[in-house]
Amino acid sequence: MGDKIKVGLVGIGNCFSGLIQGIEYYAQNPSQEVIGIIHEKIGDFSVHDIDFVVGFDVGANKIGKPINEAIYESPNMVDWIPKDKMPKTSAKVYEGPALDGVGIWVENKINPIKSTKTDEQLAGEIKNVIKETGVEIIVSYLPVGSEKVTHFWAQMCLDTNCAFVNCIPSFIASNDEWGKKFTEKNLPLVGDDIKGQVGATIVHRTLVRLCDDRGTKIERTYQINVGGNTDFLNMKEQDRLVSKRISKTESVQSQLSERLDDDQIYVGPSDFIPFLGNTKLMFMRIEGRQWANIPYNMEVRLEVDDKANSAGIVIDALRLAKLALDRGIGGPVIPACAYLMKHPPKQMRDSDAKNEIEEFIKS
Repeated sequence: MGDKIKVGLVGIGNCFSGLIQGIEYYAQNPSQEVIGIIHEKIGDFSVHDIDFVVGFDVGANKIGKPINEAIYESPNMVDWIPKDKMPKTSAKVYEGPALDGVGIWVENKINPIKSTKTDEQLAGEIKNVIKETGVEIIVSYLPVGSEKVTHFWAQMCLDTNCAFVNCIPSFIASNDEWGKKFTEKNLPLVGDDIKGQVGATIVHRTLVRLCDDRGTKIERTYQINVGGNTDFLNMKEQDRLVSKRISKTESVQSQLSERLDDDQIYVGPSDFIPFLGNTKLMFMRIEGRQWANIPYNMEVRLEVDDKANSAGIVIDALRLAKLALDRGIGGPVIPACAYLMKHPPKQMRDSDAKNEIEEFIKS
């Protein structure tokens, strides 16, 4: 314990850019209270004990560059720290397999490298880089709909003895077969689909739970999300949204004592509005009945920076995965999955999941 957590990044996009720039923000402003995380320390690890030792991407303008430069490359938008104020690092970005990771709407923005390597050659090179850089945990920030690529990286973790933090709705931690593989290899797994600090789904979950606990009858509800970064542009491709809709919808349904019929609930990304940039807007409505069948409804509008909303959650996920790794605990880390992710192996009330995380940290 006490050493830096060595992390490999898959997908050097806006989410990671916000994560690493946020860490640097606190490093340059030591008087600032670190907010957006569960604890200042988990085990012996603070936010400054995470070392991003290597990155993997498919963007031709990112591959081969040090991480401190790659995070500012197009189409990334996060600029919380000026590029010339970001500390230089020897950690570089290497080529990863494209497979199904590049959607039709974003291909001309990402400009994927025209690879001359087979997936097998890439896999061999990636294994060598992971071993050389000493990666302990791989975190995936792949685009929504990257099913084959997510399976590639999950298997890469198994092959190189790394823990896996899966931030997207391609089901690994919540899949029994994958969960068993990580358990058998004694490697921690945290997933699936990051639940923002105060994001659309956590707010929706909390409010439907409140209405349910207070004895009302919820009859229908929706959650509509729009944004202006490549995440939302990618999600214009409806075929890539199957698992995302399942993840978000089940996250809300799990908080109800009685499930809503499928045609009475809608939860999902809705559209891309370019000028919003990294701003995400959520519009939510709950309709129901109270005493004497009297109707009620509520509407919520939430505006957040999409990247700030996820970064602190990933910081906690990495530190909890490291704690499990140091303790020799393999398979899905259930409390971390339930509190930090939308589609965990086991859904819980958020208050119960947080209590279980506290106990996990202390044990």
